[in-house]
Amino acid sequence: MPLTPDPWWPTGVLALVLFADGVMSIRPPRLIRDCLDGVGFPRDWWWVLIVVKFAAAAGLATCIVVPGVALAANVGVVAYFVVAAVAHIKARFLRHEFWLNCLGMLAISLAVLIAGVVA
Repeated sequence: MPLTPDPWWPTGVLALVLFADGVMSIRPPRLIRDCLDGVGFPRDWWWVLIVVKFAAAAGLATCIVVPGVALAANVGVVAYFVVAAVAHIKARFLRHEFWLNCLGMLAISLAVLIAGVVA
């Protein structure tokens, strides 16, 4: 199993997407608010998700410099979205936010992980 993704750019794109998601989560648009409220995630804890998204983006962005960090960060991102999917299912909040945001990002992060490990 490689410690640096090859090619590196899908991991870089995922890092940018997560960074943008973190920035948007500072003042969440309705789509993100509806999603978090729909699963019953307490507003007092929303800041934790911002920290997690920025940490994941930073971990993924280090893929060129520090071997192994991007792999660990990508596994963490996949785990994050698996937990989010479980939260949606448990809350029975299966509207378009679940399919677009949660499962879409899970599919993208899983594809980046597979592409980085298989290549």
